[in-house]
Amino acid sequence: MEVKTSLLDNMIGVGDMVLLEPLNEDSFIENLRKRFDHNEIYTYIGSVVISMNPYRSLPIFTPEKVEEYRNRNFYELSPHIYALADEAYRSLRDQDKDQCILITGESGAGKTEASKLVMSYVAAVCGKGQEVNKVKEQLLQSNPVLEAFGNAKTVRNDNSSRFGKYMDIEFDFKGDPLGGVISNYLLEKSRVCKQPRGERNFHIFYQLLSGASGDTLSKLYTQLSLTLHLTPVLITPNAMQIVGFMEDEVQSVLELVAAVLKLGNIEFKPESRVNGFDESRVKDKNGETIAYYARDALAKNLYSRLFSWLVTRINESIKAKTRHKVMGVLDIYGFEIFEDNSFEQFIINYCNEKLQQIFIELTLREEQEEYVREGIEWTNIEYFNNAVICDLIENNQNGILAMLDEECLRPGTVTDDTFLDKLNTICAEHQHFESRLSKNSKFLTDHSLPHSCFRIQHYAGKVLYRVEGFVDKNNDLLYRDLSQAMYKATHSLMRQLFPEGNPAKVNLKRPPTAGFQFKASVGGLMRNLQTKNPNYIRCIKPNDKKASHIFTDSLVCHQVRYLGLMENVRVRRAGYAFRQPYEPCLERYKMLCRQTWPHWRGPARDGVEVLLIDCSVPAEEFAYGRSKIFIRNPRTLFTLEERRRACLQDLATLIQKIYRGWKCRTHFILLKKSQVVVAAWYRRYKIKRATLVMQSFTRGWKVCLSACQSSIEYMPVSLQMQKYFLGLKTTMPSMSPIDNTWSAQPYSFLEGAHTELRRIFHFWRCKKHRGQFTEEKKAVYEEKLEASEIFKDKKALYPSSVSQPFKGDYLEIQKNPKYQKLNSAVEEKVLLADVVNKINRANGKGSPRLFLLTKSNFVLADQKTGQVKASVPLPDLTSVSVSTQSDGFFALKLKEVMEAGTAKGDFLLSSEHLIEIITKLHRTGTTAADKDQINIDISDE
Repeated sequence: MEVKTSLLDNMIGVGDMVLLEPLNEDSFIENLRKRFDHNEIYTYIGSVVISMNPYRSLPIFTPEKVEEYRNRNFYELSPHIYALADEAYRSLRDQDKDQCILITGESGAGKTEASKLVMSYVAAVCGKGQEVNKVKEQLLQSNPVLEAFGNAKTVRNDNSSRFGKYMDIEFDFKGDPLGGVISNYLLEKSRVCKQPRGERNFHIFYQLLSGASGDTLSKLYTQLSLTLHLTPVLITPNAMQIVGFMEDEVQSVLELVAAVLKLGNIEFKPESRVNGFDESRVKDKNGETIAYYARDALAKNLYSRLFSWLVTRINESIKAKTRHKVMGVLDIYGFEIFEDNSFEQFIINYCNEKLQQIFIELTLREEQEEYVREGIEWTNIEYFNNAVICDLIENNQNGILAMLDEECLRPGTVTDDTFLDKLNTICAEHQHFESRLSKNSKFLTDHSLPHSCFRIQHYAGKVLYRVEGFVDKNNDLLYRDLSQAMYKATHSLMRQLFPEGNPAKVNLKRPPTAGFQFKASVGGLMRNLQTKNPNYIRCIKPNDKKASHIFTDSLVCHQVRYLGLMENVRVRRAGYAFRQPYEPCLERYKMLCRQTWPHWRGPARDGVEVLLIDCSVPAEEFAYGRSKIFIRNPRTLFTLEERRRACLQDLATLIQKIYRGWKCRTHFILLKKSQVVVAAWYRRYKIKRATLVMQSFTRGWKVCLSACQSSIEYMPVSLQMQKYFLGLKTTMPSMSPIDNTWSAQPYSFLEGAHTELRRIFHFWRCKKHRGQFTEEKKAVYEEKLEASEIFKDKKALYPSSVSQPFKGDYLEIQKNPKYQKLNSAVEEKVLLADVVNKINRANGKGSPRLFLLTKSNFVLADQKTGQVKASVPLPDLTSVSVSTQSDGFFALKLKEVMEAGTAKGDFLLSSEHLIEIITKLHRTGTTAADKDQINIDISDE
């Protein structure tokens, strides 16, 4: 019996929050803490995975773990991100269902690592082959490239994604990867020019500087088309080459990164022109006339366009020619609440609101659809729907993004304050919007609201946004002369990044705002996700210190609340807390019922029904779906688990007993086999030794024989005896007891031995012949022997009967329905049944009679009717008389008076089987009388 582990076996706390008892916020947090303290960083809410960031390496992501979770049922093993990845991949491969894996959580909760684990697992379990391995390597190596250019260290995360990434991995009909398509969302390009205190810029700048030589750095500020000498520790160029970048492309990208660094070091000095206007000049006089604002705008645009070009170039390398199935992996910035929240945080949190909305909709929809699919009644429950917050931000008429675009596009004086005034006018009454003006209008005082800020009550909590920079960041404009200057550069990639700078293709149309572009891309993402089967990973960070073994209850509680995890559990438990397909359910609990253990031969659903009835589970505690069993209360499941554990202990004891018996028996058989082998080798040794002795004597005898072959009379007696015995080997007669041949006597002095050997051989072969007889055959020969003793040389009829076997039942009385009545009249076993003629002494005529002989009687019956005419006990038979001639007559002489005093006469009969009848009468009568045997009188009288 194969014993499998599951989330219910030896679990720390509760592996699935749906089964948590009692269910409240405190028990929820305590269960997470208990599992986190024992390195159990994954917990389920049904099919949703909660992932706690351990902030350290754990030995749970090994190749052995990959094989452990490969092709296993979701609830068969303890919770793991591999279980969700395997479930999604098998649904994609076997059921042709497009999948998406949504990874959400705060910055620092481990979203990026989760996406890497999902991709690495899928890469490990899908097909192999040179071309497939190349595609997998390109998909995996696209991660370090984009992380280098799009990730940075923040106060909350050492490797924070400062852009949103969604990758569609494309598979063929076998489930092998063909390629992928990456979509990026809102790179935080303002970080190029300025980072909050305690944070760093994008990784690529530090990689570039750590990999460049001192000579290269000295040239960095004198020319754009510099050549970098990179050390092997810089892994990004290697990853870029694996993805598909050419060496000159890698060089060009790094040169543009150096150009951004160059721009950051340009300083200006003020100067006055003749016409009275002021201007700025570069201090070292080697550059162009540019203002600080324009410098920063150019640096941000250059880096942002370079990043977009990287994504496009990666897509060109990894995009599949054809596609059959798609698995999407979403790794996007988490909800952010900083001390100073600006336009970037507003856009990021809007995206997270949309993801929370789709999570709520798809979770409830999937729950409801499953009940409908399985034919189970569904009861709706109340839950918070954040659609009202999404509408506040994205409504086309009076949403915050729409009003921001309106401010950016309208003529006249436009400032961040005018934008805030418009928000106060339009959104003042909205229940999720707050500003100082709106508070004052309600005669409320809130000193936490500065004049230039507004606050939104998001699903994850309240966030205060400073409006400074909203209008400029939304416009995202670059002076046309800067675009034209970049287009005139000799660097081919830079020209490619600024196509609007081409004087021949001047476009006076105002480009779309950043908010409009982001809203459109998020809308496209949501539509894409809704076409796929969703799988959720909800990432939680246990503390703000990025330290292992620290669990901050308040921080975790805050994330649990705004992620809506308690609501998710309640939705899951609204109908039935636990559900499982019939097959694995029966496999897990079949030992609880005698009818299902060890094997159930019918449908799995019938087996589960028999099992639950036998376990006395109340009918209201479960429901039968089309393919699953639904259990309402977690306590019912735990009761089954307790009974299963007790049963497993009994089975373990039984298995141990059987195993010990098998082990002892195996050891005994091995010893016995070894003893046989040792004995065989010992016998072989003895036989070999005896053979050598015999061979030596034989060789000596042959030498003597050859020397004395001319005068045999002079041969020694021992050699004559040897020759005699060796001669018997070739002259031995057959094994038949009637074969009387025997070899001639060679030497006179061996006459006595020769005769004795003939006698011994004859007795030996007779014994061998008798040993072949069965009990039945032996009894036949004993009768034949007794017949010989009675009739040989006395009855002329005897010689002709020798070759005829004694059949006994010549009438087949048991089988013949004609004698059914007679057969019932004779209670004992019939030893002989034959037709005889009864001779009438008055006229000498004969009448046919049936003669039946048993152990204690002989019976005469009418041949036609089967009616018994006479039944005589064998003790009343005194003698049998027959003649010496070849006739078949015999006379049965009885006592003169029967036991009852009635006189009886003798019988004169004739039969073709006289010898057999007399012999059987003699043998049977002796046993029946238990004294003197019946006298057989053979004479001519």
